[in-house]
Amino acid sequence: MTIIAHPKNKKQEAAVEAVLKALNVSFQKEEESPYNPEFVAKVKERSANAENGNATRIKDPKNIWESIL
Repeated sequence: MTIIAHPKNKKQEAAVEAVLKALNVSFQKEEESPYNPEFVAKVKERSANAENGNATRIKDPKNIWESIL
């Protein structure tokens, strides 16, 4: 079973952790990402595209523009 809590501040976070520890319930904390969620979504989309073969290959790194045109 998984329970996800969203404390609104540090005081609530500390209280939730204290209760879980007192009940001997294992838990993990996930810190919020410092990255913009839209940016992360774009990176994941581009990565999936590349894995599916939808990417531009650079044949000659010394002459990038002719390589990709």
